Amino acid sequence: MFIRKKAKAAPVAVPAMPAMEPAGEPDLRGLGRALWRKRQAIILFTLIVAGLAFIVVNAITPRYRSESRLLLEARESVFMRAEADKGASDRANLDPEAVTSQIQLVLSRDLALAVIKKEKLDANPEFDPAIGGMTPLRTILGLFGLARDVNSLSPEERTLEAYYDRINVYAIEKSRVIGIDFASANPELAARLANSVAESYLGLQQSAKTDQTRAASTWLATEIEKMRTKVATAEAKVEEYRSQSNLFVGSNNSSLPNQQLTEINSQIAAARGQKADLEARARQLRELVRSGQPVDSSDIANSESMRRLTEQGNALRSQLAEQSTTLMDQHPRIKELRAQIAEIERAKRAEGERLARQLDNDAKVAGDRLQTLTASLDQVKRLASQSNEQDVQLRSLERDAKSQRDLLESYLVKYSEASARDNVNAAPPEARIISRATPAAKPAYPKKTPTVLISAFAAFALSAGFVVTGALLAAPQGPASYGYGYAPENYGVVQPAFVPPARAQALPHLVSPPIVPVMPAVMAAPPPLMALPVSTIEQLSQSLRTSGEAGRRVAVIGNARNAGTTYAAIALARALAQQGSVVLVDLAFGAPNLSVVSTDPNAPGLAELVRGTASFGDIITRDQFSTVHIVATGNVGADAATLMLSPMIATVIEALVQSYNHVVIDAGSAADVAVERFAPLTRRAVLVVANPADPATRAAQERLMRAGFVDVTLIAGATQSAAA
Repeated sequence: MFIRKKAKAAPVAVPAMPAMEPAGEPDLRGLGRALWRKRQAIILFTLIVAGLAFIVVNAITPRYRSESRLLLEARESVFMRAEADKGASDRANLDPEAVTSQIQLVLSRDLALAVIKKEKLDANPEFDPAIGGMTPLRTILGLFGLARDVNSLSPEERTLEAYYDRINVYAIEKSRVIGIDFASANPELAARLANSVAESYLGLQQSAKTDQTRAASTWLATEIEKMRTKVATAEAKVEEYRSQSNLFVGSNNSSLPNQQLTEINSQIAAARGQKADLEARARQLRELVRSGQPVDSSDIANSESMRRLTEQGNALRSQLAEQSTTLMDQHPRIKELRAQIAEIERAKRAEGERLARQLDNDAKVAGDRLQTLTASLDQVKRLASQSNEQDVQLRSLERDAKSQRDLLESYLVKYSEASARDNVNAAPPEARIISRATPAAKPAYPKKTPTVLISAFAAFALSAGFVVTGALLAAPQGPASYGYGYAPENYGVVQPAFVPPARAQALPHLVSPPIVPVMPAVMAAPPPLMALPVSTIEQLSQSLRTSGEAGRRVAVIGNARNAGTTYAAIALARALAQQGSVVLVDLAFGAPNLSVVSTDPNAPGLAELVRGTASFGDIITRDQFSTVHIVATGNVGADAATLMLSPMIATVIEALVQSYNHVVIDAGSAADVAVERFAPLTRRAVLVVANPADPATRAAQERLMRAGFVDVTLIAGATQSAAA
């Protein structure tokens, strides 16, 4: 058994790329020489094609284009607008579909026929080829079926075909402007036709609105005559039924029984209130008289007799007070005054009794009136109940008559508006010309200079392509034909190249295939203990897959520094990734290494997540050479100990377990970290050792078991470094 020891790094051999192109590929120098040999033919062919293109573009009849523009807007004044449309505020807003519809109206067949008739295009040889006779070119093309026989079409169809071939209507982007572009061999005719199409479009719009208004007026006039008859008939039915049923209407547009009920109810309420008031006043007077208290009330104050008695009593009291200052209580004058005052009080009480009896009589009269009104109310109720059914029928007839009358009034209003708008000036078109066409100074077709240049370039490219194709097809096969100086069988010889050891360790993917020095261990003395069993990455990954939930998370720990812990973690993660989703987490805050294989080495990591400067999705990157996802440490700085103590680490691991099939943790060296903190994260550990027979290996394994790990598997670090 060979034990792979940590030795001084040696140069690593990588395959060096050949300095020349391999045999079997085209020789660019040979192709260049072939093109140079055929340069005269290429240039001659290019000049011939350019000359032919120049002759053709000068022989083609030029076409001049002129453009007029229309602005789509609501030109109707608010004073001429219909009453129902005066509240509309978005009449000027047109959506793209409305603009497209107006373009189709400009291109309509009716408008085209109107322009053709107005400008007499059917008599113009440019628009009717049959007038000037068939040209020799068209005759030849017609014989081969490449051109249509103009005699097979009617004059209208020939003119329309030429008309549509020369007109172009389009919408100006991000506006409500329509451009009308017309082409013709005569620049003045092109400008006149563009303006004529715009004017005909405005006339067609205006005519359509006028015809619509006139049609509405005619229909409304007919309907109004019908509605007049219906309204008269409905109102006659209402009056006839009212007279037959005696359902006359009083004030407030209500029937007489209902109006009487309202009035009697008001009188009954007033009588009932008057009776209660009189009875209360009489009862109050009796209580005052009976109790002997001074009789003071509004009824007594309004009584003339009571007012005189009160005045006499006040005068006697004044005399009594005046005499009492000089006379004794037993003086006859004092006794006389007191007797007179007592008599006045008795007279006042008698007057109070009389007033109370008068109030009782008035209350009795109010009660009799209340009974009479109640009897009248019952009689009116019976009369109203008898006329309810007739009243329902009457209201139905009145509603019918009212609906007919309202409809007639609305028709009359609309008819008056339509009659007022039955004028060309009252119905302006929904567009106006903002730019009239003018005769063009230069032809728009054909573009002579660009056409000649493109033809010359196409001829040059075509001739050069033929030369290159011929050279490739005529080239012999074999190494001598390319002048490489070596045979194809010599390709693939590996030249040793030197890669610095530090670079080879940091970027293991540059070493292909990896060459790891393996040398037998030279021991001075036999080991005191037997070597512990060591597993391979394949065995460990298979064990983790078959362990169920217990194999979903594992911590990779080295027994010493530079034991190959990171390499072992990478190799294990890549092996597990062949049959599931795997994430590799770097918890070696003291010596992080995983970012070197990440697709984004500068991405944030656990340090930024714990500090709150990065989100969970920002810290996950990918392995450059597999499907493994990587969570690096990030910018640790001087917070390695603090970050390891953060409870956020356990939360991150639990979240990753929920999202991935396997979570592999690179814990670093057991000599640098407290392995007891990794036991709560996972119960399974992988111990990466340099020498399984070393007593320190057994001590490291026992330390992991005491820390709480249930299963500790040993892996040789040097072997896994080569695999990674």
